[in-house]
Amino acid sequence: LADCFLNGLTRQTVIDLARARGFEVIERHILPEEMTQFSECFITGSAAEVTPVSEIGEYRFTPGNVSLSLMEDYSQLVRGKLKLDALV
Repeated sequence: LADCFLNGLTRQTVIDLARARGFEVIERHILPEEMTQFSECFITGSAAEVTPVSEIGEYRFTPGNVSLSLMEDYSQLVRGKLKLDALV
């Protein structure tokens, strides 16, 4: 589904970490009004790593279990303190 963004290594790694944690990963286009149902939101990228988003326009989000655990897992993985296999 990476047709309008970079399907980079960071994104792929975070998806792998999410699946290893048992989070369901669904890749699809979303409509802005769907954000009313979001409890949290984050971005990924080489420099951003995993960064929670607090607001997009009128929509507000609070970092929760998904964002915080992926931030920690990614941080430990890239610093050599965690192996992806350890989460499976």
